[in-house]
Amino acid sequence: MLDVQDVSVRFGGIVALDGLSFTIDEGQICGLIGPNGAGKTTMFNVISRIYDATSGRVSFHGKDLLAAQAHGIARLGIARTFQNLALFPTMTLLENVMVGAHSQGRGGFMKSTFRIGTAKAERDLRDEAGDLLRSLQLDHLAFRPASGLPFGTLKRLEIARALAARPTFLLMDEPASGLTHGEVDELSETIRRVRDDFKLSVMLVEHHMAMVMGISDKVVAMEFGRKIAEGRPAEVQNNERVIAAYLGTSA
Repeated sequence: MLDVQDVSVRFGGIVALDGLSFTIDEGQICGLIGPNGAGKTTMFNVISRIYDATSGRVSFHGKDLLAAQAHGIARLGIARTFQNLALFPTMTLLENVMVGAHSQGRGGFMKSTFRIGTAKAERDLRDEAGDLLRSLQLDHLAFRPASGLPFGTLKRLEIARALAARPTFLLMDEPASGLTHGEVDELSETIRRVRDDFKLSVMLVEHHMAMVMGISDKVVAMEFGRKIAEGRPAEVQNNERVIAAYLGTSA
């Protein structure tokens, strides 16, 4: 589904990615790991079209992803969550999820401006947002503002909002950041269930190693912008270069 080949990114004299290659198959959960500065977020931002690659190629379902504009990513079937929550605190949970479906709108500018034939579309959107909240066990909070809710609840809300764009590929930027041990376990189960229920592929950038190794089908380990290991969690976890990278010793 996703094919990354020899991607390099340079910022002036700084090499953030150096010939990185890996693949993700349909239905897989892929964890992207590495010490701080390894280039994980840079690769994440190349896929979501925030950064341009200096060289290399990225294909998504056989299409050149690097030719796409950032605003067109959602229409290709790619959605993302953020390490720092990017929610609207004064909006209700239902409204936050409805915002996530904007990329799927069919009304057009003139119809939306003059509200021509939009009543049914808005009802359908509200119904779909309500279904997504229900699937994330948030429907009892649908009409509550997002402000003041527990962090774990807001993480699930952000997943629901991402799902509103009807993606086939979900990018998750450090989803376990700021969560308690119990919330991490709950989130892990949520990610597995969402992958299965919505037939998604998932790539997550995450420092919480127990979570990554517990839910990933494959893991890509990076150091200094390069891939140092790729494979099943147990294989990567026992890889000498990965162990050396995390211990700060030379491999």
